[in-house]
Amino acid sequence: MQNFVTEFIRDVAIDLNDEFDQNFERKAFFTDSWPSVKMYNSKGSMMIRTGALRNSIKYDIMGDRITWSSSLPYASIHNEGGEIRVTQKMKKYFWAMYYKANEAMTTTKKGILINSRRNIRLANEAEKWKNLALMKEGYMIKIPKRQIIGNHPEVNRRIETIWASKSENFLNYMTQILRRR
Repeated sequence: MQNFVTEFIRDVAIDLNDEFDQNFERKAFFTDSWPSVKMYNSKGSMMIRTGALRNSIKYDIMGDRITWSSSLPYASIHNEGGEIRVTQKMKKYFWAMYYKANEAMTTTKKGILINSRRNIRLANEAEKWKNLALMKEGYMIKIPKRQIIGNHPEVNRRIETIWASKSENFLNYMTQILRRR
């Protein structure tokens, strides 16, 4: 019986971990779409641009409990939403990124910017970093909720489906044992 419960919990953890991972592909928490990004980035979707957040999500089974966690400090603000205060350190980073984007633009030998798609993308990126760098220290940036992990009717449905499947297998197994006697 203990093996049945352990196997059920393991199957739930694996299935829900896959479902939570699919939230990145869906760009939604199951059926609840994430808010659109205000600052467009040509390098891809904000939540899967580097894959770091997606790859950091791990589950742990402790007895009859499953917990999901991430080693990244910004995981919870994305999952729950909230506000962050602009600090001097952030402003310094924003300026560094602005200069990095500006310096990456290609020019002719005379120093004139080349009109290329790459330069247009870099100019837009530099402008974005400049706008962030010019924010006043103490300004609150609102991070909208883009939930990845948590409770949802689909989570309950998946658990019920696994339970029904496991219960049926267990009953068939017990029936076979009883018939042998």
